[in-house]
Amino acid sequence: MFGMDLPRQPLPKPGSHGPVGAVEAVGFPSPARDYYTGGIDLNRLLIQDRTSTFLMRVTGNSMASSGISHGDEIVVDRALSPRDGSVVIAVHAGELVIRRLMSHSGAMVLSSDEEPVEQSEPLTEATTIWGVVTRCLHHV
Repeated sequence: MFGMDLPRQPLPKPGSHGPVGAVEAVGFPSPARDYYTGGIDLNRLLIQDRTSTFLMRVTGNSMASSGISHGDEIVVDRALSPRDGSVVIAVHAGELVIRRLMSHSGAMVLSSDEEPVEQSEPLTEATTIWGVVTRCLHHV
């Protein structure tokens, strides 16, 4: 296609009706057109409960092995109950952290991807689980 001389059709003159159908349509209409229902609604696709869901931007790479990197936006749902293995936002030692909630040796711990579970910090009464991470949005 590149480098080939294609025959040129004359363009219709401005104001004229011109040759109707002067542009050749190749192929067939997309079958996806039958299923088109409007624009993409990210709220509908990514959020279960709008009143309890927040977007947060991640700083640091403590969860990079889980696919959550510095600069990513995460969707956090405060209405969900965390369970073993959930990635959570916690208030720990006075700051918000993103960690995986795990059961280890009969206790619940907050584990990052950078450290072995054995070195993870156990939950204390001062630790608050702020919300459960449901999605991660990466920059490309």
